[in-house]
Order: sequence, then structure tokens, then C-alpha cells
Amino acid sequence: MLVSSTIKLIAGSSHPELAELVAQKLGISVCCVDGVKLKNTELCVLFGESFRGADVFILQTGHGHINDFVMEMLIMVHACRKASAGRITAVIPLFPYARQDRKDKGRAPITAKLMADMLEAAGCDHVVTMDLHAPQIQGFFSVPVDDLVAQPSVENWIRNYVDLRRAIVVSPDAGGAKRAANLADRLDLELALIHKERQRTNEVSNMVLVGVVTNKTCILIDDMADTCGTLAKAADTLVSHGATRVLAIVTHGIFSKDARQKIENSKLDMVVCTNSVQLREPIASCSKISQVDISPTIAEAIRRLHNGESVSYLLTHQPL
Repeated sequence: MLVSSTIKLIAGSSHPELAELVAQKLGISVCCVDGVKLKNTELCVLFGESFRGADVFILQTGHGHINDFVMEMLIMVHACRKASAGRITAVIPLFPYARQDRKDKGRAPITAKLMADMLEAAGCDHVVTMDLHAPQIQGFFSVPVDDLVAQPSVENWIRNYVDLRRAIVVSPDAGGAKRAANLADRLDLELALIHKERQRTNEVSNMVLVGVVTNKTCILIDDMADTCGTLAKAADTLVSHGATRVLAIVTHGIFSKDARQKIENSKLDMVVCTNSVQLREPIASCSKISQVDISPTIAEAIRRLHNGESVSYLLTHQPL
């Protein structure tokens, strides 16, 4: 997949491996960047080549040292703008602070909106992300936003590794029902739903299953796995209702705190995530974790945007 020499791909320090995979599929090299953290912890980013008139894509994902990565991305965008780049696109597979998308408590911040404002103020012309936790975040921007989906890649993985004759798609909560229903329709499978009740943030107190999962392989679908408490409890609920196997498929594998221990001690047979974030130890060596490569989707989106083509095809198809 060769593209014009005017395209520039910059890798932030959050996930350089994904940037390299994207660059390989585009047939280009990742731009030379020298990022330095000064003694007072300030970040300094220096580029080793010209960006004048170029179509610049900056790949940075919201995982790990999120605040440092956000600041690094803003500095990179601003530096490219001052270097007279033709267009600057922020490619953010996992959008940071996406769960702070509304004012659900008194004096609560809407930090996702702040992220949008900062990106635009830095000089960003376009944003590409994947499976936003709240799709309405696109409305926080005045610049174009393309929210890619991992579903075509996930669907292909399921067709290759799951016996669909005894499978059922399950949404672990009401908020993800639409996502799970779309996948169930494309795979021609039944849909079940788990209603969860929370006593506090990231802690589920009770789960109620709606649907029949007896003697079936359950495919749990969600946009992200953080502490994995929900997935573990969901697996317990499904197995207690007669499920023979439980697979969890998520777009973003955050896996914070004691996620590995919860996964290993749970009734989950496997947790599949994309490589939208970099898996580090101890979760990287977990035998129940598997990854789906979404670099072809990101690379094809970049190629299409660079050439002025529609990216709608990627919402339903996995690039070859």
C-alpha cells in the first residue's frame, strides 16, 4: 500500500509498535522524533524533518501515563502547526477521558469536552479514533471526527475461532446493547443482556441475565476492559445459567490494577482485545489474553483520508 511522499506519520510514545505496524502497511517510515523529559518533568519534542505542506498524522493512544501522553500529543500538534503542516490529524485509537463525557453529578467536569477543546486549540484539523465509549463525544468537536469500529476485525476473528452453531452474543450492560445487537445481527446469532447494578464506580454489586444461554458459548462484547470486575462477574452469571464457555471480546484492553488476577481466577475462557493499546506486564503474559491487530484498519483510514476518499467502507469491512 504505497501513498504519496507528502504524508507524514508521527508516533507518540504511548504505542510506537502500533505506529510501526501502520507505517509498514502504508509503505512509509515513521517520522524521526526526539522526545525529551526535562529535569523539571516538562516535555520537549523535536522533529528531525520538514513538515511544510505535509499531510501529518500523529498516532497517540490514551493508555498508560495518560497525562504525559496527552501533553506530548498536544505539543506535537502545536509543533506541526508552527512548522506549516498542510493538515494535522490526531489518530487516537483509545480516546482519553472518554468516560467523563457528561455532568452526571454536581460539580462534575466534562473532561472529554476539554480534550476536544485542547486538541483544536493546539491546531488539530481532524481526529480519528476507534469505538468511542460515548459516540456523542464527536459533537464536542468543531473539526471532523472519524470514529472507526473494531467490529469487522472482531467479526472475522469470531468466524475463525468460534463455533457459531452453539454461540450467543451477550452485552454485559444496557449501554453496550446496541453494539452487541449489531454484531449479533451480522453473525445471525441470538442476543442476551446482563443488567448490572453498581454501588460505586468500577464496582458491580449485582447482575441479572435476560436471555437463555444454556449449553452455549457466550461472546461477551464491550468497548473496553478496565479492572475486569464486570467481565468476571458476567462470566460467573453466565456459567451459573448453564453456559459451557465464555469469551470476552473488547476493543480496548486497559487492564488496570489487579485485572490479570481477576481474569485468571474467573470463569472466562479467553479475553480478546485489539492492539489499540500496548499490553505490558503483568497482563501481557496472561495465558487467557489474545489480541486482534487493528493496524490494517487504521492504515486504510489514513490512506483514504489522505486521498480524499470515504472511510465509511471501514465501518463494515476489514481491509485485506
